[in-house]
Amino acid sequence: MGEKKGFFGRLVAGLAKTRDNIVAGVDSIFNGFSSIDDDFYEELEETLIMGDIGINATTAIMEKLKLKVKENRIKDPSACKEFLISSIEEQMDLGENAYEFENRRSIVLVIGVNGVGKTTSVGKLAGQLKEDGKKVIVAAADTFRAAAIEQLAEWAHRANVELIAQQEGSDPAAVIFDAIAAAKSRHADVLICDTAGRLHNKKNLMEELKKIDRVITREYPDAYRETLVVLDGTTGQNALSQLKQFKEAADITGIILTKLDGTAKGGIAVAIQSEYGIPVKYIGVGEKIDDLQKFHAHDFVRALFDNGKKEG
Repeated sequence: MGEKKGFFGRLVAGLAKTRDNIVAGVDSIFNGFSSIDDDFYEELEETLIMGDIGINATTAIMEKLKLKVKENRIKDPSACKEFLISSIEEQMDLGENAYEFENRRSIVLVIGVNGVGKTTSVGKLAGQLKEDGKKVIVAAADTFRAAAIEQLAEWAHRANVELIAQQEGSDPAAVIFDAIAAAKSRHADVLICDTAGRLHNKKNLMEELKKIDRVITREYPDAYRETLVVLDGTTGQNALSQLKQFKEAADITGIILTKLDGTAKGGIAVAIQSEYGIPVKYIGVGEKIDDLQKFHAHDFVRALFDNGKKEG
């Protein structure tokens, strides 16, 4: 339990700014109204939208909340806080197979623009899977930045996993071709590919991802495919527009949302799921390798609202 508590403690600490942003406002509404009426709902809705939870998610959450208030005949605003919390949680449930790639022979593409913490996330993920006893290979297919290749080499060394890389400027699909050959010959469980995300030139990005896709389909058809986009939580709505563009270029299966410890916009985690139906699978709440955590809606919402005061 100690490890879980450590994780949860870091999550609570990492969400501090978001908690101050959303929860203070929500609490003052619960305490400031004596009855549940349209004004109460309106203020609550506004607070959630201002907290970066987004219009779609907020609408769905409010509908669920109103239904629960009705069904349970709640009259007192403070009594419906629990229902609000469970409504938010339901909005973010990942379902059963979110981490299926860990149990299969898989290839994980990690995409994202520069500066979002993409290469770091690849390194942390590789380290965690290795600790779980998996044979992991990482591929440095973000070849347009020498720094990305060096950085990944450093992470691979730290995590004691094998790195497949070529020099800066080489063809990303060629790196992935080599990496697949290595993964097959060495019976790797998971091959993680750090790929480029140059959104300012979307046509190139699309072509590159298509080429990579063709290589994987041809060379590694039986591998389970996971494609994760890394988004910087501090950029809020801008992260959503990046996701929209990446979604047009690739079949995105999940999100890694980084830098939540540095922002009050953590509500964006709720928005993403509702706006695009793509689950947030990992969240970054700090610099350490363990600060990339699997996303659990229950823990996330509890860290946000209860501050870890009660187990459950």
